[in-house]
Amino acid sequence: MIDLNRIYLISDMPGYPAQISRLLSMMNYVRCTTIETVQDLTIEQLDYLMDPQCNSIGALLSHFAAVEYLYQAFTFEGRDLTEKEDERWGPALNLGDEGRMHIKGKDLNYYIDQMNEVRAVTLELFKTVGDDWLSIEEPFWHDKPANHYFKWFHVFEDEINHRGQIRMIGKRARASV
Repeated sequence: MIDLNRIYLISDMPGYPAQISRLLSMMNYVRCTTIETVQDLTIEQLDYLMDPQCNSIGALLSHFAAVEYLYQAFTFEGRDLTEKEDERWGPALNLGDEGRMHIKGKDLNYYIDQMNEVRAVTLELFKTVGDDWLSIEEPFWHDKPANHYFKWFHVFEDEINHRGQIRMIGKRARASV
């Protein structure tokens, strides 16, 4: 899936147009560093809560898959999640109490598999569009225009942001559990 020999190159990828290749290159690097950050964590460490309001590392990993799934629906299908999809992904999207209640007791492979399954669909979907698709503008947050390029940038920007939390939680979890 991710060519680790080319992980530091933002460049063309076989089967994708130039701009989409670059976007996917960045997404792949972010995912690779996320997985490196959580290597060898136990279930207890993945479920660790620094305080009653904190999200667990497992919940944040599930959040990455959920956000990516949501943006597949938004950008490729022009829709929100269905009720059934929201039941599946809602706790990971919403995090907080809902995430703490529903997302726990899974090993690292569960979360990595979840992220990989969603990413595999993303990669297939990106094969169906050209670079011009990235420029399509639609109303977004607060009814301001955003293009698909920004929306997909936000998918991995959100992962980078939460990965900082994961690193902090991971240090505490390793010391406490």
